[in-house]
Amino acid sequence: MNSLHLKSFIRCKRKAWLDFKGKRSCEVWSPHKAIDKINQFQIFYEFCNGEIYTGLKACKNGYRGVIGLKINEIFFQNINAEIRPQLLVKTKGISKWGPYKYLPAVYKLGHKTTKEHLFDLAFSSLLLGTFQESKIEKGLVISSVGNKVNVEEIYLNKKLRKKVLNVLLSLNECLEGFMPEITQDRKKCTICSWQKFCDKEAKENGYLTDIDGIGSKTASLLKTNGISNTQSLASHNEKKLGEKLSKFNDQKYEKASVFIKQAQAYISGEPYCISNKKDTNDLLEKTCSGFYIFDIESNPDDKHDFLYGFLKINNLFTKNEDLIYEPILNLENNKKESYRQITELLFANKEWPVLHYGETEKIAIINIAKNLNLSFEEIDSLTSRFIDLHTLIRKSWILPLKNYGLKTVSNWLGFEWVQKNVSGSKALYWWIQYQITENEIFLKKIIQYNKDDCLATLQIAKYLIKNQLNKN
Repeated sequence: MNSLHLKSFIRCKRKAWLDFKGKRSCEVWSPHKAIDKINQFQIFYEFCNGEIYTGLKACKNGYRGVIGLKINEIFFQNINAEIRPQLLVKTKGISKWGPYKYLPAVYKLGHKTTKEHLFDLAFSSLLLGTFQESKIEKGLVISSVGNKVNVEEIYLNKKLRKKVLNVLLSLNECLEGFMPEITQDRKKCTICSWQKFCDKEAKENGYLTDIDGIGSKTASLLKTNGISNTQSLASHNEKKLGEKLSKFNDQKYEKASVFIKQAQAYISGEPYCISNKKDTNDLLEKTCSGFYIFDIESNPDDKHDFLYGFLKINNLFTKNEDLIYEPILNLENNKKESYRQITELLFANKEWPVLHYGETEKIAIINIAKNLNLSFEEIDSLTSRFIDLHTLIRKSWILPLKNYGLKTVSNWLGFEWVQKNVSGSKALYWWIQYQITENEIFLKKIIQYNKDDCLATLQIAKYLIKNQLNKN
């Protein structure tokens, strides 16, 4: 076992087991890991003033920062262990290499120092101390706060080391045993490289957390009331279930109805229409003379929207290949120009509604309008044109899906992205690569992905409008 298995184990026992014994063909490449690695290296490079070298030779030469070192040991209770410290930082002391020693350091995204960081440092210190023949009293947590490198010292006391040893024993037992059950908290699965593998099993076994709106706490409540899977939920009486959902107060009967219908749709594969004539009629009327589809690509960590994509639709029945798509690149040093292009485009057709999926796009436009010092009346007029299809489809339909994300819904409607296995995080990975290399191929990939996001949103709009036309 190694430090990567420990990190996975803290998050999810099954992930640790799959990382150790799972079939690689079932694992999907995660852009989150790649982005994390890039950010990690950039911060470490800045912290070490560019003096970062790789492997054992770097330790012998006494360089300030060392990456890529692996240390194997037969360790506590005959466990074969390996550490791969993210970074070793040179400090004062005595080691087998001379009048200096190394401290383990880990990278932190965000403000919170977690068990993951603490246990990683403590585990590394146990093997590294023996390897360099010098005791380690502390480790470092390195992060970026407001474009400045922040360093937090963590003292690795006996209590923490003891906790880590206990966790390592549990991890070793887990890795030697059978594959653990799927975690109840499925929210953790969204960025996991084994998500598709577990999703297949979860659906086959009727996991309650696969039903939209049901988290681990609600699933636990249902189980204590004899509802153990999606099948038993789908066949339950709405009134009786409502009485068991007292935690939802006045919404308990409404929630019961939605949960049961969602389970029924998920099992049958058939959508269920909710009466929402007013909003869908409103969409029909507003889009008849033309509309925009709007989608953003962003880096949430830097709070930077790097691409704004607009699709202009004069007529709902125009072929996709004949539609006009306008990507507006938002470079850090030229924001005013991109903002000007956006407002110019939106004000060119002042009566057109702006269709989007999720709240991000509307918030972005409000911020841009404020940045350009538009009047309150202009901002109000602009934002009143925005129609969130995510909210609208949830109000209008119960779909046979695990969630109501853009890709999940549009895939169900038959839409396919030109590039395979794409996501917002992959677009962000391409953006980081473009910033590093200035290779236009990454920009082309992002633009194609954003255009497809706009077309996927259009597919959902067509579904809502056509169904409303059929009713009328």
